[in-house]
Amino acid sequence: MIADLKPYPKYKDSGLPWLGPVPGHWEVRRLRASIVDCVNGIWGADPNGEDDLVCIRVADFDRVNLRVSLKKKTLRAVSPSARSRRLLKKGDLLLEKSGGGDLQPVGVVVLYHHDEQAVCSNFVARMPLADGYNSHFINFLHFTLYAYRINVRSIKQTTGIQNLDGKAYLSEPVAFPPAEEQAAIVRFLDWTNARLERAIRAKRKVIALLTEQKQAIIHRAVTRGLDPSVPLKPSGIPWLGDIPKHWEVRKLRSLFRTQGSGTTPSGDRYYGGLINWVMSGDLNDSVVRVTRRTVHEQALTAYSTLKLYPANSLVVAMYGATIGKTGILAGNACTNQACCVLAHALPDVNASLFQLVLQTAKPHLLREAYGGGQPNINAEVVRSLRVPFPSLKEQNSILAHVDEATSKLTTTISRLEREIELLREYRTRLIADVVTGKLDVREAAARLPEDAPPEVPIPEEDILSEAEPETVE
Repeated sequence: MIADLKPYPKYKDSGLPWLGPVPGHWEVRRLRASIVDCVNGIWGADPNGEDDLVCIRVADFDRVNLRVSLKKKTLRAVSPSARSRRLLKKGDLLLEKSGGGDLQPVGVVVLYHHDEQAVCSNFVARMPLADGYNSHFINFLHFTLYAYRINVRSIKQTTGIQNLDGKAYLSEPVAFPPAEEQAAIVRFLDWTNARLERAIRAKRKVIALLTEQKQAIIHRAVTRGLDPSVPLKPSGIPWLGDIPKHWEVRKLRSLFRTQGSGTTPSGDRYYGGLINWVMSGDLNDSVVRVTRRTVHEQALTAYSTLKLYPANSLVVAMYGATIGKTGILAGNACTNQACCVLAHALPDVNASLFQLVLQTAKPHLLREAYGGGQPNINAEVVRSLRVPFPSLKEQNSILAHVDEATSKLTTTISRLEREIELLREYRTRLIADVVTGKLDVREAAARLPEDAPPEVPIPEEDILSEAEPETVE
């Protein structure tokens, strides 16, 4: 069905370079025509048991499914007078007004599709839809604007955070189809998204099984060694269990001469240099060769807490969904504050072996986390972790065994992850082509069966991202 899609029979010039020609019967209007209001949210006060409401934060934005997640609710006390115009209704759109960064700029929009009474935080604005506009279509339209980075030209950069000029953003001209055509587009996109998301979910399940198999190999090797006949002894550590009798147990900090962390420089002038700057999202239990952001040497001079760590340093994530993720530095690099670094391994220590040990200890690290929607662990939790310690010769033998035993699993997992990435790229391209009128889906939507499957969102645990803490006023 998708392969049969064709352009509209007649087009006109939109007058917008980024948009180009649009279907002749579509109307070019400013984005604000689709809403009746844009109301900034409120953070409220600590819960008091009387005025408590769910408060939607940027951290609750499901950026893959374009929805609000209520998986982890935040309650705030909001007085009845402060609720005026702020109470969310099913079908409202929420606009991120503050937050973001270079790789994830501020300005994402999601749909509130719940019946539960709620407000949004001070970093978010509520946008109720005007008559004649389909909230699902407008949600797809905002998604496309974000993909085209139209929101970026309305961003005002301030120290440490991005702010979106909502008035400027909502003044952007866009093309709207008639209401009945918006509904047809939504029906078609929901159907295609359901198919794509089922494919992604199936691949995620295979990845989970392969990862479990790989982790079992690693766990066995780093906790029991390679000789199944060796005598064992209790380690005294619940997550570790019995270990070979001739092994020691040491604290992780005792294996490295240097421990530390990093910080986030404030100001564009510090970024774009030649020094890798590691964020927790750069860690994937492998070697860190390239990071998403880099810094200049002047950042190291300006920030005493921004340390340069040498190659072979072990980096451990301490924030949010990335807790316990690790990386071995391929060269000199610095990190942000969400990373714990162990550098300058002792002569009888192979840092790569203890990267595998940390993978096995990850469930323990997660149990030590504290905080709400985006939990953290303290660097002391990482440094004080008690780990098994075989001889250097045995460390190297275990590493060689694990590499050989898991190489095919690693290759297959990487291939499946790339396939998921391509499916998501295809989804973005398809949505953009449909909501900007490059493809006509009216006939395709009309041919869909009445019992076409509803939208099937990707589970939240399948979404890989590094969210940042939300600052409140």
